[in-house]
Amino acid sequence: MGCREVKINNKKPVLHNIRILDFTWVLAGPYATRLLADFGAEVVKVQPLRPPEADDAFTRAYYNTFNRNKLGITLNLDRPEGVALARRLVATCDAVAENFTPRVMANWGLDYANLKNIRPDIIMLSMSVMGQTGPWRDFTGFGPTVQAFSGLTAMTSFPGQPPTGIGFSYADHAAGLYASLALLGALEYRRRTGEGQHIDLSQVEAAASLLGGGVLDYAMSGREPPPAGNASPRAAPHDVYRCRDGRWCAVAVFTDTEWKGLKRALGSPAWADASRFATLSGRLANIEEVGGKVAAWMKGRTAAAAMSVLQENGVAAGVVQDAGDLARDPQLKARDFFIPAKNAFTDATPIKMSAAPARYQRPAPPPGRDNDDVYRRLLGLGREEIAGLREKGVI
Repeated sequence: MGCREVKINNKKPVLHNIRILDFTWVLAGPYATRLLADFGAEVVKVQPLRPPEADDAFTRAYYNTFNRNKLGITLNLDRPEGVALARRLVATCDAVAENFTPRVMANWGLDYANLKNIRPDIIMLSMSVMGQTGPWRDFTGFGPTVQAFSGLTAMTSFPGQPPTGIGFSYADHAAGLYASLALLGALEYRRRTGEGQHIDLSQVEAAASLLGGGVLDYAMSGREPPPAGNASPRAAPHDVYRCRDGRWCAVAVFTDTEWKGLKRALGSPAWADASRFATLSGRLANIEEVGGKVAAWMKGRTAAAAMSVLQENGVAAGVVQDAGDLARDPQLKARDFFIPAKNAFTDATPIKMSAAPARYQRPAPPPGRDNDDVYRRLLGLGREEIAGLREKGVI
């Protein structure tokens, strides 16, 4: 993947001089460290010497997306010499990030108890599926597993239907956002106190925190909240509707003011003035009738036309976009959301800082791309030493 040319701001990036040793893999961890790398943190990605299990176009694009702006080294942690090099690297870094099960780093002697003996103010981020404690601490899983454990899979379905799930690893992104925030907080805490710390982040807990009122409802009433599909107990209508062009438009009306806007958009039909629709409670009680009327109106318009007239009248409405729509989206293009790459593109960070913007200067590293630079610059190894480590299968 290549990165676009950008106009470099002469000011140093906001995370200049922060170095992170990154043992993470798949999505949640690499996403967390990529967010920091985009704003200037020097992230050193550690990879094993063995080739990846898959090497198709999707896998490469996936890796390239979540590992841009990072340095890449290879290191054989099954060899004592590899562990020794990792320990030396830790001494040069501000933070260490990993998303294995708890036993993995401990088996290498790279758990927090050992790392803080190397560098007392080190910050370590551990973001396992279940967290570092509890009876299920050693459970493994990926985004869909986390979503199932957290309740998201059960809640994203329709009443009386099997769990549907979200369709992609939403939980990985949520955990990555929590992790990046935690790292920034720990770095600020160390700046003020001089003390490092261990961040124990459970990916399941991060996803469960997104459930809204479901868990609270059960705790208060003992009632198991059923999956709601596209409905909401606080809005009517609240659904997606098929339009004349076969596309879909999402509509949500919460307040009486928004209901008046919907009536205007629909041409002030007589049915909408019925007293049973005058309040939210009335509209919720008659949701099937309301939804049917809106659905009938939608069938006579394209999704884009329906969205336009609804938005003009203050109604929250949006075309249900697919990947192709996003790639062509004029709003996203206007805000430089996409970074062109060789034969593809990837997403920019949505965070736009006026004084210290994100930079996209380095494509994702193939394994070992930066071995010479990192081992020379950070550890002071000479050419012959590096060559010897390569011959021994250590790097």
